[in-house]
Amino acid sequence: MRLRHTVVAALGALALVVTLPTSASAASGQFRYTYETDEGYEAVGFLNGPQSGACVNLPGAGSDELPPAYAPKNLTDASATVFLSADCEGDIYYTLRPGGGASDRLEVRSVVFS
Repeated sequence: MRLRHTVVAALGALALVVTLPTSASAASGQFRYTYETDEGYEAVGFLNGPQSGACVNLPGAGSDELPPAYAPKNLTDASATVFLSADCEGDIYYTLRPGGGASDRLEVRSVVFS
């Protein structure tokens, strides 16, 4: 009888662990991009360990009032899909493989990691 209660309790605990939500994963590494500052200087922006599945508007370039960033480098372990528009919207996007980069011609405002 005790063994049956122990087995039932263990199975209940296992079911609870399996159904608990897991924390959001993050890409390991850094995503880099180049953008123009308000003073007209070229600067490098970066995202360290960005969250997977969440759209990120790039600081310094993530709105229509600012010039878009360019030359993205995906130095993370996840694929990065970059968008010309803010909020990861629009028909103009490009996917960078982990460890990949693009030329100065690729303009971006937002990114999402898989």
